[in-house]
Amino acid sequence: MQSPADWPILAISVVGSILLVELVRRMLNRVGRKFALARHLVEHCTWAAFAVAAVVAFNLVFGPGMFGGSPSERAVAGTIERVLGLVTIAAVTWLIVQATYALTDVVLDRLVRVEGERNRRARRIMTQIALVRRIAAAVIIVIAVGAMLFSFPQVRALGAGLLASAGIAGAIVGIAAQPTIGNVVAGLQLAFSDALRLDDVVVVEDEWGRIEEVTLTYVVVRLWDERRLVLPVSYFTQTPFENWTRHGSRVLAVVFLRVDWSVPVAKLREALYESLQGNPLWDQKDWTLQVTDVLPNGLVELRALMSAADSPSAWDLKCDVREFLVDYVRDNFPDALPRFRVETPETRVGVSWPEFPGA
Repeated sequence: MQSPADWPILAISVVGSILLVELVRRMLNRVGRKFALARHLVEHCTWAAFAVAAVVAFNLVFGPGMFGGSPSERAVAGTIERVLGLVTIAAVTWLIVQATYALTDVVLDRLVRVEGERNRRARRIMTQIALVRRIAAAVIIVIAVGAMLFSFPQVRALGAGLLASAGIAGAIVGIAAQPTIGNVVAGLQLAFSDALRLDDVVVVEDEWGRIEEVTLTYVVVRLWDERRLVLPVSYFTQTPFENWTRHGSRVLAVVFLRVDWSVPVAKLREALYESLQGNPLWDQKDWTLQVTDVLPNGLVELRALMSAADSPSAWDLKCDVREFLVDYVRDNFPDALPRFRVETPETRVGVSWPEFPGA
């Protein structure tokens, strides 16, 4: 039979359980120097474990008789027991979710270190794990909320009536949550169709960036200037977008140069090749310099193509080549610089113009 005198025992039990968790945390912290799982358990589960230990210890020792034997005191104790039950469900749910994240972080850490040809597959698995664990966490939380609600006798009694109208309620909720459900389905489609992965290089809304985060409802794109573009997941299933790393990271850099007809293309091609051989950004595979068009304004369009290992290298290589070509044409062939010719009636009939001093 419990009595108010058991309060010191309750306090000792709670403090003892917290100290026990702290001891385990310190042990895992030491082991975590060698084992990644122990390190991630400490990072994710420390506060959740403290909460579970304290609540479970309180539940094991606490009893209705600790407040006294009167009906009012027992009613207060019953209310506390009910609140403790809810807190226990919440704490255990918190611990399960955090433990799930700790376990998956071990796999994600290994996948982050994968490089080379296997990097694309690793990023695909990372995207799927990140999305699936968010869905799992949402399902666990929904189940926990349901368990907390059904711990009340009134809710259990109301359950039969709610089940009778579940069809109508489900239809109403489905209509109201259609955008959210659509985004969740779109997120699963993206993750498991391999259309989009974490760290993919994409062009969306005329902006270049990398996929930084994929959630159940939105995708975060880290743009080249460190801005963040947040788009709904359904955007990537309904709107065309460019994925530069869909099958590989290798891309071609393109540089256009508009010059006069007098430009010596062959010499410019040789100079470009020599410049590429000394540039570490070029992957030593593809390159070319071609005359691609004669523009209506009388200029010749040259296009230089160079391959690079990835899109950031391609961008830097493109800037280097453009700067080299501009400097080379200006310093070696100034007559080939862009110039616009104007024909007037006087020049057409051969009229000569007098020279003005200082002109």
